[in-house]
Amino acid sequence: MGLFSGKKGLVLGVANDYSIAWAISQKLLAEGADIGFTHLPGEKMERRVRKLTDPINAKLVTPCDVQKDDDVARVFKEAGEVFGSLDFVLHSIAFAPLDDIRCNFVDCSRDGFLPAMEVSCWSFIRMARLAEPLMKDGGALFCMTYYGAHMVVEHYNMMGPVKAALESATRYMAAELGEKGIRVHAISPGPLKTRAASGIGSFDELLRKAEEKAPMNRLVSIDDVGLATAYLATDAARLITGETLYIDGGYHIID
Repeated sequence: MGLFSGKKGLVLGVANDYSIAWAISQKLLAEGADIGFTHLPGEKMERRVRKLTDPINAKLVTPCDVQKDDDVARVFKEAGEVFGSLDFVLHSIAFAPLDDIRCNFVDCSRDGFLPAMEVSCWSFIRMARLAEPLMKDGGALFCMTYYGAHMVVEHYNMMGPVKAALESATRYMAAELGEKGIRVHAISPGPLKTRAASGIGSFDELLRKAEEKAPMNRLVSIDDVGLATAYLATDAARLITGETLYIDGGYHIID
């Protein structure tokens, strides 16, 4: 019997075996959780995700375009039909056009900023609304953020304000959903070599700086993120909510 035996959840945002979402999922699965997964529409993305989920016999693997309200609603309807209820949901989704990340922040376009906010922030709010009736005995909602939401990080540009909005939304949702036993957290890892990070300029320099500056003098791994997030999903953390959890070796506390 694992810590999550009998617990059911939904993970949105697995892209490959290097994804933070997959690392978190592995920790939950190892402790007995039953998890459904979504992937970006298209055969290529489905093959990537099914390569991971087929060996574990995942009961739900379905495409999801978070910019389509009907598609997101369908996913949660399917989750309800398959699992009956949910105990946790992980939103590990972000987007911004490369041109709008790589230009100066004041030069970003409306056509880039609005979908970045929709995909990276609004979709989490939408998912919380759909997850709420399925979390009959309470639960935990998680999203992924980054230090650049609070401090100016070179080359992070437009995603900084977008992630700041996501963290604020996390706190407001935690306040509203707490009476139903639903906790809401933003997970903030240090810089990681993931597919999503490939769009950030001078990323190797960012990794070097993080390793040198962090009190622990080491870079975080996706395994570290998985362990910490899994803890917040346990009953041991049942009275912790509205947090932005930094998993960065202490990088964020150093000037």
